[in-house]
Amino acid sequence: MLKTPIARGVALATLGATLAIPTLAQAAFIEDTKASLELRNFYFNRDYRNEGGNTAATAAGQSKSEAWAQGFLLRIESGYTEGTVGFGVDALGLLGVKLDGGAGRTGSGLLPDSYDEQTPDDYSSLGLAAKAKVSETVLKVGTLQFKNPAIGTSDSRLLPQTMQGAQIVSKEIAGLTLDAGYANRINHRDSSNNEAMSLNSGGRRGIAVSGVNESDDFRFLGGSYQVTKDLTATYYYSNLEDLYKQHSYNLVHVLPIGDGQSLKTDLRYARSKDDGNSNVDNKALGAMVTYSISGHSFGLGYQKMSGDTGFAYVGGATDPFLVNYVQINDFANADEKSWQARYDFNFASIGIPGLTFMTRYLSGDNFDRADGTEGKEWERDMDIGYTFQEGALKNLNVKWRNATARNNYGNDIDENRLIVSYTIPLM
Repeated sequence: MLKTPIARGVALATLGATLAIPTLAQAAFIEDTKASLELRNFYFNRDYRNEGGNTAATAAGQSKSEAWAQGFLLRIESGYTEGTVGFGVDALGLLGVKLDGGAGRTGSGLLPDSYDEQTPDDYSSLGLAAKAKVSETVLKVGTLQFKNPAIGTSDSRLLPQTMQGAQIVSKEIAGLTLDAGYANRINHRDSSNNEAMSLNSGGRRGIAVSGVNESDDFRFLGGSYQVTKDLTATYYYSNLEDLYKQHSYNLVHVLPIGDGQSLKTDLRYARSKDDGNSNVDNKALGAMVTYSISGHSFGLGYQKMSGDTGFAYVGGATDPFLVNYVQINDFANADEKSWQARYDFNFASIGIPGLTFMTRYLSGDNFDRADGTEGKEWERDMDIGYTFQEGALKNLNVKWRNATARNNYGNDIDENRLIVSYTIPLM
C-alpha cells in the first residue's frame, strides 16, 4: 500500500476542509485513514431490436443507446478521533469524462442525457459525510450509499448513485445488526445534481400517482440477526412519504453438504402499500436456491407478484431487493410470475485465479399488456470477468457483460457493456 507524503497530503487536505483535527495526538484519525482512486473505463451499447426503435416517450424511435466514458472515483474514509465518542469524515469525489456519445444515442446511464445535443464533455460531484462512533455504533450524515432490502443505490454504470441523508448502524450485540436511515435527496448515476425522489412506475406494473410523483422524505428501519452460523434473518420497514410504505423480509440459509459443497437458500417477501398519493398494492415473493461444488454454482429462482400493482421502489435506477432483478429487467410487473436458471464458474478451481463466468436465463408471464392480453418476457445474461493476478497489470479488472431481452409489450434489447477498472491505493 502506498503511504507517500503526497498521497497522505492529498487525503488530509480533503478531510481538513470539513473537519479540524484538534491535536496531533489524534493519531488514529490519521493512521486509520484509507484512500483510493478507482479508474473506471466504461463502454455501453444497447440496441433496440423492435420495429420502430425505442418506445420511450423521451427517445421515441431511437435505434440505440451508446456511450463510452472514463470515470474517476476518489474514496477517502478517515479513522476516528480518540475518546469515548470518535469523530471522522468520509469523502467521495466523482468525475465522468465523455469519450464518445451524444444526440441520437442517449439513454446509456453513463452521461447526463437531458442535454441531448449539448451532452457535456464531463460532469462531477463531491460528497462529504461526517461520522461519529460510540463503541460499535456508527452515525453518518451527508453523502451516503445504501445497500439493504429497503434501498440499494446503484453502482452499475460509470459513477455510483448517491443519496443525501443520515444512517446509524449498531452492532453492539453479537450477531445482531440494527440499521436506520433517512434521505431527502438523490443524485442519480448519470447526474451531478441532488434532486427529490420519485416512485418507479415503469413497465406494466400498473402504478399510478395522483399529483406530482415526487418526495423529499425516505426513511427506513430494520436489521439482521444471525440466528445460527448458517441462518440469517432480516427485516426492514421503509417509507417514501406520500407514495408507498413497505415491509421486507429475508431468510438466508447456507447448508454445508461436504467438502467444497453447499446449498444456499435465499427467501424474500415484501408487502408494499400506498401512502396517500398512489395506488401501490403489491406482495412480492421470491426464492433462490443455489448448489455449489468445486467452483461450479447452479441456481434456480422463482418470483411471484400479486396484488393490484407491481413491485414498488424508489425510481431512477435504484436496485430493488428482488431475486429476479438482473441486468435489464426486474420481472416485477403486476401479477407477473417468473423463474430463473443460473450457472456460475470460478476458474480458480482449475488453476486460473481471477477468471469468472456467469450465465442465466429468466422467463416471465401472467401480466397484462395494454390491450388486456397476456404479457410475456425473457432475458438471457452473460458475464465474463478477469482480474490480473501479477505483473504490471496486477489488480486490473476487465469485465464483459452481455444481455438479450425480449417481450411483447415494449423494447426488445441486445446489450453489451465492457468495463475496465483499476484501483490505486493512496493511503
